[in-house]
Amino acid sequence: MKQYKRAELVIEAGKAEGQYWKDLWQYRELFYFLAWRDILVRYKQTLIGISWAIIRPFLTMVVFTVIFGNIAKLPSEGAPYPILVFAAMLPWQFFANALAECSNSLVSNSNLISKVYFPRLIVPTSAVIVSFVDFMVSGIILIALMAWYDFVPDWRIITLPFFILVAFAAAMGGGLWFSALNVKYRDFRYIVPFIVQFGLYISPVGFSSNVVPEKWRLLYSLNPMVGVIDGFRWAILGGEAHHYLPGFFLSIGLVFLLLISGIWYFRKTERTFADVI
Repeated sequence: MKQYKRAELVIEAGKAEGQYWKDLWQYRELFYFLAWRDILVRYKQTLIGISWAIIRPFLTMVVFTVIFGNIAKLPSEGAPYPILVFAAMLPWQFFANALAECSNSLVSNSNLISKVYFPRLIVPTSAVIVSFVDFMVSGIILIALMAWYDFVPDWRIITLPFFILVAFAAAMGGGLWFSALNVKYRDFRYIVPFIVQFGLYISPVGFSSNVVPEKWRLLYSLNPMVGVIDGFRWAILGGEAHHYLPGFFLSIGLVFLLLISGIWYFRKTERTFADVI
């Protein structure tokens, strides 16, 4: 009788950088599962379900339009003020949600992380995907606003996918930093909501970044979301919307620096997650 030798699979975490990225592809089904699970439970046992993805940014847009557009009378770059606000609200809401979801993603999956090996990068990435679903749903409001005000974007709208990728890079970079830091220092559970709340007011969401005095524009652009939001407005509003190019390139450069450094720090600390989580 023939005897068959059982094949033995040895998985060595972090064996090589190239192998790690191949593992990401091999574990893609786990990525799909985590993303789909998070989408299903996100609005579970809520009365209006995924409608929250529309109501929250819509109400924020209404408040900002009344305060900055009707009371403060700030300029709207030639577009209806609600569209000016919502063109910025989309990337900001995506970034803020992704940051909040990513920062807790590893801790909330501690049972899975401490038991089996898989590339941990899958966990925060799936959290960003869930926030991206909210982003896509919220986009319905922008389309509705354009139809209501009979606003037709010009050719610049074809560049919007590029700025969506930049927003994704910003969300991913920030999310990787905070998810890794939150494993060791649970203080970030309280720091991240503060950063999100504070960031809303120092980012040009309720107003155009052109109201910032020229001498402060470069310093203001150290906020990576300034470039992302200005890019969205440039692509959606067209017309009078324009970039402050030195600040724009500085912000975009900082976004990619945030992404690269986030991947580096996550990979550096990843091996210790199972021990300290």
